[in-house]
Amino acid sequence: MCGIVGYIGNKKATPILINGLLRLEYRGYDSAGISTIEKEGLSVMKDKGRVKNLNEINGIDKLEGTIGIAHTRWATHGKPSKENSHPHMDNSKSFSVVHNGIIENYNELRKFLNDKNYKFYSDTDTEVIPNLIHYYYSKDTNNDEQKLLRAVKNTCLDLKGSFAIEVISKYYPENMIVVRKDSPLVIGTCQDENYISSDIPAILSFTRNFYLLNDLEFVLLSKNDVKFFDKNLKEFKKEIKTIDGYELYEYPIQVEVGFNQEVSVTVNNKKEEKIDMSSPSIVRDPNKCILCGDCVRTCDEIQGLGVIDFAFRGSKMKVQPAFDKPLAETDCVGCGQCAVVCPTAAISIRTNVTDIWDAIEDPSIRVVAQIAPAVRVAVGDNFGIPKGENCFGKLVSALRIMGFDMVFDTSFGADLTVMEESKEFAARLASDEKLPLFTSCCPGWVKYCEEKYPEFADNLSTCRSPQGMFSAVIKDYFAEKDKEDGKRTMVVSIMPCTAKKGEILRPDNFTDGRQDTDYVITTTEVVRMIKQMGLQFTELENESADAPFSVASGAGKIFGTTGGVTEAVLRRLAEDKSYNTIREISYTGVRGFEGTKEATIDLDGREVKIAVVHGLANAGRLLDRIRSGEASYDFVEVMACRRGCIMGGGQPSGAGPRTRRSRMEGMYNADASSNVRFSEENPAVRQLYDHFLAGKEHRLLHRNL
Repeated sequence: MCGIVGYIGNKKATPILINGLLRLEYRGYDSAGISTIEKEGLSVMKDKGRVKNLNEINGIDKLEGTIGIAHTRWATHGKPSKENSHPHMDNSKSFSVVHNGIIENYNELRKFLNDKNYKFYSDTDTEVIPNLIHYYYSKDTNNDEQKLLRAVKNTCLDLKGSFAIEVISKYYPENMIVVRKDSPLVIGTCQDENYISSDIPAILSFTRNFYLLNDLEFVLLSKNDVKFFDKNLKEFKKEIKTIDGYELYEYPIQVEVGFNQEVSVTVNNKKEEKIDMSSPSIVRDPNKCILCGDCVRTCDEIQGLGVIDFAFRGSKMKVQPAFDKPLAETDCVGCGQCAVVCPTAAISIRTNVTDIWDAIEDPSIRVVAQIAPAVRVAVGDNFGIPKGENCFGKLVSALRIMGFDMVFDTSFGADLTVMEESKEFAARLASDEKLPLFTSCCPGWVKYCEEKYPEFADNLSTCRSPQGMFSAVIKDYFAEKDKEDGKRTMVVSIMPCTAKKGEILRPDNFTDGRQDTDYVITTTEVVRMIKQMGLQFTELENESADAPFSVASGAGKIFGTTGGVTEAVLRRLAEDKSYNTIREISYTGVRGFEGTKEATIDLDGREVKIAVVHGLANAGRLLDRIRSGEASYDFVEVMACRRGCIMGGGQPSGAGPRTRRSRMEGMYNADASSNVRFSEENPAVRQLYDHFLAGKEHRLLHRNL
């Protein structure tokens, strides 16, 4: 998702364009740029980073052009860089273009243009557009007023995917052409001026009169005229929509959902406020907040935290933590559920994608990835793959193409967690101490328990999470090889969870003072990286994880859904390892989406009471019952996010009931198709315990309490 804006009139375009970009920056802030028509031809000024950086570009204040286009970018093809920033020009520097959307067949088009001796200077899909326009324009022998229109139309016919496009040309110093398909675009009009934007709010301060464009409607703009043409370039008239009756600080905004859906909400028009980047998990930008209240309700009603709420009244109303404290100084657990429901990225995932790209390019760093179980059933959502389909093999392939040196399955780490947590549970049952045993896989839950219910902190398992265990093992395993190769191993965890970004910074998850997991990126971030590379994800071959940690049991693969940890531990403790035992355990009440599930099982002649809960509000109610003596359990699994990791704060959003169900089924299908169903029967795990881990179990696999 990117933001585009345009202006054609009598005023200097640059200040208007930058003002519009600032209002559109919630749509992307990787880079920004503008292009104007000057006396000497087209001018393009752009750079990596936030929109405010444009004002610091040398010479931008000298631009006098009254026609211009601008872009703020969320990178989809090509990493954030000046070269990949928009606007893009053709080789002759005759046409300048900004684009929002994704061109699915850009590789094919690039090859076609390469064969025609066109050169490319970026990794973006957009750069094919101005060169195609030049190609069709130069082939057209008719020099009438529709020549550029025809070139743009023919270009659009070649494009597969979604786009909103603005085009200016040195050959048409008084005109601009715009067109859209499956990406939002509006035109604001007033006397002797016209404005173009992805969203109404960016230009609402200039006009209340708008044209709302439909797909493949071509628009030829001048400062005092707006002409509409259909896909056959037949001119037609279009009705103006007038927006009135709103308070100064409230007006409709078009928010892109996917690529072809728009919804109406409201936005605040207020002075710029400081962005809160105190949290390692999420970023809060009050300037993008539209006061919809979705984050407030989610934090309070679903998670029972109430970290953020409405403050003040009337035009001064805002959403913020109490006393406007930074998130890091509140009870925020970093679960990211507020970011999932935010429609404008006022709350977003804190990302480290650029740092990882830099590490991949550094030959002295061995970049190792581990992929959490829940990622495999969600990463395909953004590529048109059926909901819940296991895409682990394709993701492994994609990561290797990106440049990761080795790729592992965090399910192996989950197997280690099963081994250690079941051992710990058996010991506590034998001593009847520190019961119930609470799982410690979910960092959001661990922080919640420590801060809200500190009396239960000793009941938390001492085991690290699968991520923490596996990263510690990886770092130790490659320590000697790093010395031999003169390299440093960097572990990148691909997680469904934003709270994992905070977990890796906890000293109790360090080994001898060493941070074991260097970076955490979420499913949505790895999707972003895949698109930056321009990979056709659906066409990738399935590949396996790397040795020596290439085998994971089915028990480890179900960790990503609520009840999965409990089921895996019960399998480990069960004496009978038959298919019927697995089937019986799965029907003890640990599966399903109920907020709290309870079951009683017989474990070696002892009646064991277990509970499975997801969503922190549900967890709080359960803890209150335990504290009051109303309920008693031996083993309790807690996940901060409703329905578990499959619906973590870092997963692709917009997931309805069918998606949730499909993801859960995908996890259980991955388990059912595994050759090994029990963690203790994983041959790689057995070998690790027999050799490498001997005497290191507590150091590498347990928290340093």
